[in-house]
Amino acid sequence: MKVLVVGSGGREHALVRALARSPQRPEILCSPGNPGIAGDAALLPYAADDFDGLVGAARNEAVDLVVVGPEAPLVAGLVDALTEAGVSAFGPTRAAAALEGSKEFAKRAMAAAGVPTASWARATTVAEAMNAIEAYPVVLKADGLAAGKGVVIAHDAAQARDALHALLVEHRFDTNTVLVEEHLEGEELSLFALCDGERALALAPARDYKRIFDGDRGPNTGGMGSYSPVGGLGSEEIADIIARVHQPIVDHMRDRGTPFHGLLYGGLMLTRDGPRVIEFNVRFGDPETQALLPRLRSDLLAALLASTKAGGLRGLELEWSPQWSVMVVLASAGYPERPRLGDAISGLDAVPAAIEVTHSGTALREGRLVTAGGRVLGLNALGDDPASARTAAYAAAQMIEFRGKQLRTDIAARAGAADA
Repeated sequence: MKVLVVGSGGREHALVRALARSPQRPEILCSPGNPGIAGDAALLPYAADDFDGLVGAARNEAVDLVVVGPEAPLVAGLVDALTEAGVSAFGPTRAAAALEGSKEFAKRAMAAAGVPTASWARATTVAEAMNAIEAYPVVLKADGLAAGKGVVIAHDAAQARDALHALLVEHRFDTNTVLVEEHLEGEELSLFALCDGERALALAPARDYKRIFDGDRGPNTGGMGSYSPVGGLGSEEIADIIARVHQPIVDHMRDRGTPFHGLLYGGLMLTRDGPRVIEFNVRFGDPETQALLPRLRSDLLAALLASTKAGGLRGLELEWSPQWSVMVVLASAGYPERPRLGDAISGLDAVPAAIEVTHSGTALREGRLVTAGGRVLGLNALGDDPASARTAAYAAAQMIEFRGKQLRTDIAARAGAADA
């Protein structure tokens, strides 16, 4: 069995590690990968948007399954290209990936499927958007892909105008449309489900930290840390969310002739009125994947293969470790607005083997490991309770140094009280 993972970040590193734990003992390739992934898989030189290179490599290497990590190639149709070439791929088609590629499409799909979400309006000009705002705070979202950074919570009219100018005048995220959404109150939750076109199979729940600073302050990022499980969410509660959120979307996409295969990521707000969808993504989330997969006891490869076949997940259940998992991101100076690159990284050799280190933005320069992205490294620890996992993750974080290192110090800080 030969598997090709597409991507170069921490999510892909976690996927490579989890696939390597499969009892099927697959040979794992990754393209383009990064210096950390190079220690766990053979690297290929093709970027995630090089469809011809990836399809050719998958055929030349006789790959049995391609696992597409990032959202951009999914939205652009990489799975379609692979399928047309006779290569099995994990992920949705271009048509199904519109659930992430267009927030407006996702909202209309939720309305058709009866999935609870925030009220919203569409706008293409600053004036139109300002007129659509009914109350503050308000959520403003770029319609297309924005790497987790195209969302602004505006607390007053001045903030809203500034954000809308950036989105619709400066076109900071290459969009001509914004969504003006109701601001939801509650606890956020990330709940992933594997989908086979017919069924949604829940993974364990996780919680993500989007803002750059402690206390959920500062601008949005791709994610500064995560933990799993989330207390108070047992099998019955998770099954209820799947039945109300994920399964109706899977049914809707099948009925419209664009069945959803792959990973459906529900970003949820647990409000007083029940779960409501903040957004859908169509791939494993980063950094939740790094916290989730170390807890997975089942064969990830078998589950991914099953999801590529219509009805293939029928009868499959996933087993999870009861341990807590806490993942902390180390980010570069200036992230998320202007991350500084090229700073030397030291201390990795001191990190205990029990800590899973995933590389997100690293490169080798003259034989030295340096920062090469906004989020640089992820440190994940397991423990019998959230406090012990958190202590181990932060102890490892202090062993690693690079100039301007940023990290949140409150990842899972409330897990023991709020979730236990």
